[in-house]
Amino acid sequence: MNIFYNLIFNFLAAIFAVFSLTMIAPVLGVLFDNQPIVEEPVPLALSVESVEQNFNYYVSLLITNYSEFYALFFIAFIVIITSLLKNCFRYLAMFQLATTRTGVVKNIRNKLYDKTIDLPLSYYTNERKGDVLSRMTNDVQQIELSLISSLEMIIREPLTIMVYLITLFIMSPVLTIFVLILLPLSGLIIGRIGKNLKISALRGQSKLGIIMSVIEETLTGLRIIKAFNAEDKIKRRFYSLNSLYTRVMTKMYRRHYLAGPTSEFLGTMVVVIIVLYGGFLVLEGQSNLSSQGFIAYIAIFSQIISPAKHFSKAYYNIQKGMASADRFEDIMQAKNTIVEIKNPLPVKSFNNQIEYKNVSFSYDDNNDVLKNINLVIPKGKSIALVGHSGAGKSTFVDLLPRILDVTKGEILLDGINIKNFKIKDLRALMGNVNQEAILFNDNFFNNIAIGSENVAEDQVIRAAKIANAHEFIMQTKNGYYSNIGEGGNKLSGGQRQRLSIARAVLHNPPILILDEATSSLDTESERLVQTALSKVLENRTSIVIAHRLSTVVNADMICVLQEGKIIETGNHQELLSQNGLYKKYHSTQMFS
Repeated sequence: MNIFYNLIFNFLAAIFAVFSLTMIAPVLGVLFDNQPIVEEPVPLALSVESVEQNFNYYVSLLITNYSEFYALFFIAFIVIITSLLKNCFRYLAMFQLATTRTGVVKNIRNKLYDKTIDLPLSYYTNERKGDVLSRMTNDVQQIELSLISSLEMIIREPLTIMVYLITLFIMSPVLTIFVLILLPLSGLIIGRIGKNLKISALRGQSKLGIIMSVIEETLTGLRIIKAFNAEDKIKRRFYSLNSLYTRVMTKMYRRHYLAGPTSEFLGTMVVVIIVLYGGFLVLEGQSNLSSQGFIAYIAIFSQIISPAKHFSKAYYNIQKGMASADRFEDIMQAKNTIVEIKNPLPVKSFNNQIEYKNVSFSYDDNNDVLKNINLVIPKGKSIALVGHSGAGKSTFVDLLPRILDVTKGEILLDGINIKNFKIKDLRALMGNVNQEAILFNDNFFNNIAIGSENVAEDQVIRAAKIANAHEFIMQTKNGYYSNIGEGGNKLSGGQRQRLSIARAVLHNPPILILDEATSSLDTESERLVQTALSKVLENRTSIVIAHRLSTVVNADMICVLQEGKIIETGNHQELLSQNGLYKKYHSTQMFS
């Protein structure tokens, strides 16, 4: 509806702009004593002849009864009124478009953010984080600046040109047909200049994404860069990428800046040609235009140059913005492999067992990270996963809440394939504490209560106490409402991990996944948290990933993974008696 009103108001603005310009003819007629004298008005009708005849009648009346100055005053008054109306309608047109402009950009940002959250983690293994950030920030901003900001010109300028051309055609059909032959020729020349602008802009946005990736990596790894005296090497890498980006953008801007001068020069050439050809027709008496009418014609035609120039500028901006739109569309078209079936089953409880049945997983369909896994996890049992880094332990647990999806085989929850359940219901059954504590730039309370609605403060405090986090939280200025900084950078590694554990405790899920949950804790904190977790894990199904075997000796079953396969299973004593890989790990850690 806003676009419709914008069209109406722009049309009215163009009509009144034409009225203002046509006043040139009677002004010249009065000044040079060449104004047609009309003695009687004609019946008012919606036609150019009727309006023209009645206008000339009132001008003639003023000249006859008063003087030429009164006629000029009357014409000036009409020009002021029509100019006021033109600018009022132009403002109303832009006023209506403001909601559309900001609304479109808001929707683009929302859709892109939703998509980045919905996409599986496997998508980001092949994408640079900085490039994704660039698409969410710079590309969206470029779409706003290049496409949305051009929306006014795209709607207004063609409409203005159309009204002017109709007016010119009414004034002189022959001359206007000649104009319609010249304008497309100049348009083709402008189009040729902007042909490769989109390609240059796409390259520029791609290079900017790489630069943002390097900046993000630099900020993340600044401690390592300084520790290894790698500042100069990192700087050279950045300078090289920045120079390449600068060359691409310089080429693009040079082509972009060529649009204005070219369109202005071509417009001037067209005006000169029209003056020569139209002047010939008027002087030879081959046109119905008077001398002052021809000048008014030229004045109206000259007004086409400005909207045509704006339109060509909008065309260039659109070409540039389309590159960003393509990058935005790349993410929007990315396939989300973690999808629900058409009518998923609700699941609110876990009753019997989890079964991994002939499960394999691969990120690239070539090298399997997990290979033909078969394992039954009864309810209430604690299962530990041990093995070298890269053996597939984290992938094993990521398959259960469908952070990743199995490539082959199936995972059954109480005998039903987990792909048949609602994803949110499935994940609500599980709590997760990762090896790397993932926290948000918010206060303690919100970080612990994330994902939970209407949580009471005493519940959060209870969870923090169990995770041995309450004491250090209360030592901060605002207690549970103190901000922890980006990623929890105001806290130590052990404190961050204890907050993650508190989050899982508050969630109180029937299935708990601990991925190196205590690896960041000092010996004393680890002991306290292990004691707390032992209470939490009582009669609860848990899957624990650990490198330190001391944390899993009490597990009901220990699975040893090697190169994506389970090669040993049993409890601590049974695995030691097998004299296999587990015993080798145990002996190494005992004497290290």
